[in-house]
Amino acid sequence: MVTVALVNPIPDPERHAPGALADLRILDFSRVLAGPFATMMLADLGATVVKVERPGTGDETRAWGPPYDERGEATYFQSVNRNKDSVVLNLGDEEDLRRARAMAAEADVVVENFRPGVMDRLGLGYGALSAADPALVYCSITGFGRGEGAALPGYDLLVQALGGLMSITGSPEGEPQKVGVALVDVLAGLFSTVGILAALRHRAATGEGQRVEVDLLSALLAALVNQGSAFTLAGVVPGRMGNAHPSIAPYELYRTAAGDLVLAVGNDRQFAALCEVLGEPELAEDPRYASNAARVAHREELRGSLEALLVRAPARDWSRRLTEARVPAGVVNDIRGAFELAQSLGMEPVVEIGRENGSVARLTRNPVRLSKTPARYRSAPPRLPDR
Repeated sequence: MVTVALVNPIPDPERHAPGALADLRILDFSRVLAGPFATMMLADLGATVVKVERPGTGDETRAWGPPYDERGEATYFQSVNRNKDSVVLNLGDEEDLRRARAMAAEADVVVENFRPGVMDRLGLGYGALSAADPALVYCSITGFGRGEGAALPGYDLLVQALGGLMSITGSPEGEPQKVGVALVDVLAGLFSTVGILAALRHRAATGEGQRVEVDLLSALLAALVNQGSAFTLAGVVPGRMGNAHPSIAPYELYRTAAGDLVLAVGNDRQFAALCEVLGEPELAEDPRYASNAARVAHREELRGSLEALLVRAPARDWSRRLTEARVPAGVVNDIRGAFELAQSLGMEPVVEIGRENGSVARLTRNPVRLSKTPARYRSAPPRLPDR
């Protein structure tokens, strides 16, 4: 049995209450975002996660700053590494490698996102570990799979470009745009979490482990949803439309007397209510706008008609009046405004986790709310331990 000292023990009985996955032991070889996001989701639900880091530098994101917190640590790393313990191992050292194999033998789940073949060469691949423990669940996250794309680097920006997301993001007149967060990594982390839980359910029924594989490109293609099916079912190759929606109108950003207003009108009732609030109820009877299909076909005319009315008042006034009329509408918040909105709605979006030195880490709450086994916040993201 390999013992790993806790880096961040927090003496709080509430934080150490058992979660839904309290009996689960995860050995996490992953770095950066997709893998750490997945293992943090599982750790929030009670799993014990030991993060394996390289000597000296640890996870690459420990150096990805600014911004830094008051202790000078990169906020990027802290976003996906709470509730974990950290151990430093040099996988190029035979003694540390033996220790890593011994730790894997005690784990229920191993997660890794090295280039395909690296873990096999280290004797830590699925074949070797599952032969020793057939009940092991082994999750591999790659950029482009283990086949022809194995050598391609799995960076989120690159996948957003190659996977088509940038081609549908941004203004039609501008250049292709990436999403403002590493969305593909987050999606791959979520798909990995689902795959791991499904494999654990199978193991509980049969005693048999299995390999879980998620690649960034496939995760993105699956997440294209209606834009992807436009191509696979109708042969349509979508392009950039700015903030407009290819199948719904009005569903975009509109100018007002002060500020921009988002309208997300999804049905005819909402459109009629919008026209009522704008003081032009007869607009909903105009044949060009009487149905969603008609509104999409006359998108530019509709935009002109609406903005001629919206310039009569500021965006915040319209947002309040339209929300009262049950028309989806709102202003564009910055990140501060988004957190303040969630707080005002009673969602408590930020959790405070005590550190061993008495300081506090303020992190985004896990969005999954369970009535019997809620997420717990047992420990802040770990400092990189000494050798």
